Amino acid sequence: MLGEKIGSLQASTTNKPLPVEGSLPKFETSCQGGGTLAGAEVQLMAAYASQMRADGTLYGECPNQGVIMTQDGVATFRASGIGTFTADGGAIFRGAVYFESSAPSLASLNGIACVYHWDVDAEGTATWDIWEWK
Repeated sequence: MLGEKIGSLQASTTNKPLPVEGSLPKFETSCQGGGTLAGAEVQLMAAYASQMRADGTLYGECPNQGVIMTQDGVATFRASGIGTFTADGGAIFRGAVYFESSAPSLASLNGIACVYHWDVDAEGTATWDIWEWK
């Protein structure tokens, strides 16, 4: 069951192609931005890879390459999700994310599963909305 919304962040993204595995393209996306998470003002830096699948969807993964910074410390995260390209040239992903933090303000994120919406417009501006998964 979807719990309360615990985060909303905005970021700018950049993409680059990665070496192809088989005949379908693979991309790396880097992002940087900020917003709120668990009630704290945070900054975000991350990189993730997405692989196009035969049906045109994307599988994306951030294998512990995400960093959240706040005034009292940091958190890292790992995430995975399924996405699609949008008609206007953006992309949307839906998936799960897991945080690990030593920062007191983000300690409530330890040991919980979260789900997210990651929406990127054609200009590369992303919105990341996160909910606790109960």
